[in-house]
Amino acid sequence: MSKYILLLNWTEQGVKTVKESAKRYDAAKEAAMAVGGTLETIYMTFGAYDLVGILDAPNDEAAATFVLRTGMAGNIRATTLKAFSEADYRKVIGGI
Repeated sequence: MSKYILLLNWTEQGVKTVKESAKRYDAAKEAAMAVGGTLETIYMTFGAYDLVGILDAPNDEAAATFVLRTGMAGNIRATTLKAFSEADYRKVIGGI
């Protein structure tokens, strides 16, 4: 499994219906399971992003499917970062 950092902003539609965001989060957890992953957590944040999430997915294709499916509802825009664990980081650096 791979980790992905999701940097999320509510769209205008998402802000107008922000009271529904907890239900959307629950639906997103189900959407992650549908691609074989887990939406581990989400944080509401101040600053450039409204939310930061941690997705665990089996591969890049599953992560992309999850992000596209959740984005189709029109409530969020996502920037997705693939995260490398410490072990993977050390492996990459060791191969240089």
